[in-house]
Amino acid sequence: MSSLALSCALSFLLGARHASEPDHLAAVTTLLADAPNARRAAWLGAFWGVGHAASLFILGGVLVLLRQQLPAAAGDALELCVAVMLLGLGIHSLARAIALGQSGRPTHHTHGELTHAHPMHEPHLHLTSLTLARRPLLIGLMHGLAGSGALAALTMASMPTLGAALGSMALFGAGSVFGMSALSGLIGVPLGRLARARYRYVRVGLIAVAGLTSTCVGVLWGWPLLLRFTGMH
Repeated sequence: MSSLALSCALSFLLGARHASEPDHLAAVTTLLADAPNARRAAWLGAFWGVGHAASLFILGGVLVLLRQQLPAAAGDALELCVAVMLLGLGIHSLARAIALGQSGRPTHHTHGELTHAHPMHEPHLHLTSLTLARRPLLIGLMHGLAGSGALAALTMASMPTLGAALGSMALFGAGSVFGMSALSGLIGVPLGRLARARYRYVRVGLIAVAGLTSTCVGVLWGWPLLLRFTGMH
């Protein structure tokens, strides 16, 4: 195998591996709790990967083209934004778990322009394609922005030409799409079964665990960054 082919394969595999980092999984799992089957879970992961790859390539590509590194303060600020996003996702999931855990009452919700009630049913979502794509895309975009500086620095240090650096970044992004889609699909199999359980509290527990995980990762991720910003570390 030529060195170019090996570098391409390595970039793709690194991207797939990158998708499994704790902050990525914590964010996506809050979405997977609402995914009723493996296919929808895989699509959620793919949309996250597309957003992640897009921001990685755009911001990272600009840095590579300019032969510049992202300032440390800017990188810390983007990572802090990710931590805040994880906290928000976690708190939102915990609030949903509390709402679902309450006794069955008529639940009003919206399908496009139509609002109606399902007496004695738990709150639930009817996701259109646009709704399904929007949240994971935005989450992936934020994650990609936070990682762009490090990826740009890595490719500039390891790739001999500008074209090779940009190609490596594109393959890394493609790997992250594949990795998160495959991982989400696998996770979606047991989660989907639990979400369809006839006992409401099984699903409540699932959503609560996802929310608590995301909240904890957000705190652990953001606290050191916050200390640096406030000059306490």
